[in-house]
Amino acid sequence: MAYLENMFSYTFMMRALIVGLLVSLCSALLGVSLVLKRYSMIGDGLSHVGFGALAVASVLGASELGVAIPVVVAAAILLLRLSSSAAIKGDAVIALISTGSMALGVLVISVTSGMNTDIMNFLFGSILTMSGGDVTLSIILSACVLTLFVLFYCRMFAVTFDEDFARATGVNVGFYNTLLACLTAVTIVLGMRMMGALLISSLIIFPPLTSMRLCKTFKGVVICSGLLSALCFAAGIIISFALSTPTGPSVVVMNIICFCVFSVLSRMRSLKNTARRANIR
Repeated sequence: MAYLENMFSYTFMMRALIVGLLVSLCSALLGVSLVLKRYSMIGDGLSHVGFGALAVASVLGASELGVAIPVVVAAAILLLRLSSSAAIKGDAVIALISTGSMALGVLVISVTSGMNTDIMNFLFGSILTMSGGDVTLSIILSACVLTLFVLFYCRMFAVTFDEDFARATGVNVGFYNTLLACLTAVTIVLGMRMMGALLISSLIIFPPLTSMRLCKTFKGVVICSGLLSALCFAAGIIISFALSTPTGPSVVVMNIICFCVFSVLSRMRSLKNTARRANIR
């Protein structure tokens, strides 16, 4: 307890913990639908777009979040529209947008002021970059994401599993797919501060996949994903402070450990059920 009190006596650690827990929760909840819809790599693509937007904002001296959020939201909508077209499909669209945005960001930096420290922090993550204003904005936007997810939970469930059935029952599938993409875009931008553009997608992918090892219902996976994501982030930030390691990689390692543990438990349960059925016969 004394160690934790000392750790959280630093203002930047409290800021990182508050925002990190909120972003982790948002990422995990949205990640369930994204993974089931096979859109899990959208986070990786949007994080690259965010890097490009942050590079341009830094060069222009504009508000980084103020520029990045609308740009990434627009990219999410564009990605969704292109994915549904006949000309370009799926992962090709993500690769097209993400590599182009990353190249633009690096090019803008290289022809202006060289590699900027702040941009490198967005690329690899740094809890020291969180300001009081960033924390306030992150809390407000995270609360909006969570509220919208809860309000439209049933519609999200329907759209995730069967778009044709949802459309037949009167659900505006296009609207809810767009809403999911926009909420993901906002979450990605908020999380880039600590996780970095290269690792933020792990918060979307790992918790749902880990939860699916043991949980078999949509609601169970959603609840388990949220809890796992929050616990892994808290453990990761504590390890990061104790060992002086980067926050993003520390959180990812904790997610990997949980995934391995849940996979082992799932395998053990499967073997136990198989043995039980054999005994009954």
